[in-house]
Amino acid sequence: MKQALVIYAAVLGGMHASYLTQGFAGTAEIAYGALAIMALMIAATFLWLWAMRMSTLSLGMAFSWMGAAMVMGWWWLYSRLGGPIWMLRSEALLVLVGAMLTGAVLHFEVIETSFGFRRGAFLLPVAGAMAVSLLLLALAV
Repeated sequence: MKQALVIYAAVLGGMHASYLTQGFAGTAEIAYGALAIMALMIAATFLWLWAMRMSTLSLGMAFSWMGAAMVMGWWWLYSRLGGPIWMLRSEALLVLVGAMLTGAVLHFEVIETSFGFRRGAFLLPVAGAMAVSLLLLALAV
């Protein structure tokens, strides 16, 4: 935990220094771009760990990080390209979000086996999250 807090403090210091010199837009561009690239590298690492059969959680982590990297990359490119309208409602973005959802479902499956729950129980929190999302959408209409 100490190492994480030291890294977090260093990151916050760097972000603040960047904010003072680049402003919000420049700092956000740098941070989101770097984060998208690092997320792809992390996804590749987890995919390799899965291929080497080193961790049961690796495939879920690979999908989660891959999806997160691609969604972050999508919005980073959106900003870099000047906000093209077609990117706001493109179904391609939903394909990228689907990778993150797949990773989340795989995580719940690993949690199920880790706790020794009955087979298929991992679908309960997934269905619950979808139901809450649907409910909030219905209430907003």
